[in-house]
Amino acid sequence: MVFDAPPAQHTAHAWMPSSPCGPGCIEQIDEVGTGRVIARLLGVAGLLVSFPVVNVATPRGRREQLQRRYARMLLGCLGMQLRVVDNRVTTSGAHSASSDARFADRGEGVLIVAGHIGWTDVVVMAAVQPLGFVARADMVEWPVLGGLAKLMRVIPIERERLRELPGVVARLGARLAAGDRVAVFPEGTTWCGRAYGTLRPALFQAAIDTGSSVQPVRLRYVDRHGAQSTVPGFVGEDTFGSSAKRVLKSAGMVAEVVLEPVEYPGLDRRDLARRCELAVRGTEQSRHGVLATQEWIEAGATRVQDPELSVAAPEVLNRPARRLRPFRRSSPRRVDAADPRIGSDPAETAGTGANTPKYTAVTPDGRVR
Repeated sequence: MVFDAPPAQHTAHAWMPSSPCGPGCIEQIDEVGTGRVIARLLGVAGLLVSFPVVNVATPRGRREQLQRRYARMLLGCLGMQLRVVDNRVTTSGAHSASSDARFADRGEGVLIVAGHIGWTDVVVMAAVQPLGFVARADMVEWPVLGGLAKLMRVIPIERERLRELPGVVARLGARLAAGDRVAVFPEGTTWCGRAYGTLRPALFQAAIDTGSSVQPVRLRYVDRHGAQSTVPGFVGEDTFGSSAKRVLKSAGMVAEVVLEPVEYPGLDRRDLARRCELAVRGTEQSRHGVLATQEWIEAGATRVQDPELSVAAPEVLNRPARRLRPFRRSSPRRVDAADPRIGSDPAETAGTGANTPKYTAVTPDGRVR
């Protein structure tokens, strides 16, 4: 039965976003033969080998077009077609459905927000228009996407280390202020595509600090029959190898990107996150139920709430440091200890601007520390 995945376990700290999606969420679709899979692999290898050379040889003013073309060819080698629907109202008052639609004009700093399904999301978004990403730190070690991650100047984030979040928000704000387009996946983890989590407010602070517009994006995958597919979901005990094999064997997959009307930042990141969530999800309900009762640590005037209210004193497990393996989906390097005095640490007060408030923490009994 689909969506029979067990509840997710908090493996690092109580505030770490987690998804209950697992192997039970993945449905089989039509598959291609072994010969086609080998041809796709050879195509992917050829693109990855040729891209760095061609990119350097291309004039700077034409590199964005080249990168977009390569992303679309890579998507084709993965067996996917791209469909872009633009729901933004034009000057004529009409909507458009065109593969030429883009996130923003060149030089316009925009925060692109989407739900997170799997590693293919990065390729799909780049096929619409080249952009940067806030992505898991170990992605640069992956065998296929690692090189692309470096070229796209990925902003790494280690979800296991809460103290690094203010720095991530600061770097994201600097990129937006410089006129870059940067995509974020505020759920903080991957879901199967039919179920999804809450958009966490933390990273939205960068858009508020810089006054940057936010582009909500509906992202989903459908099979050749038009039914929503969970095959690209990177969930449960998936490794990059097992996920890539599943994607390469799929037949007739379509990646659909819907550009919703732009949201202006406003002054409250929670309000901005909820507006974007409404734009991305609409009236749909998650098949796994609502997990909006949890709150992840936020940048700025932070409120840290224990998602497990039955736990009187949540603690972070101290574990020995270990190196992340590129084929493992989740293997934390090091977990910082949960310190109720987190607000007194100078490293924690490094926000995104001179007026950024210090961090505070709220304990389960309501005391502010």
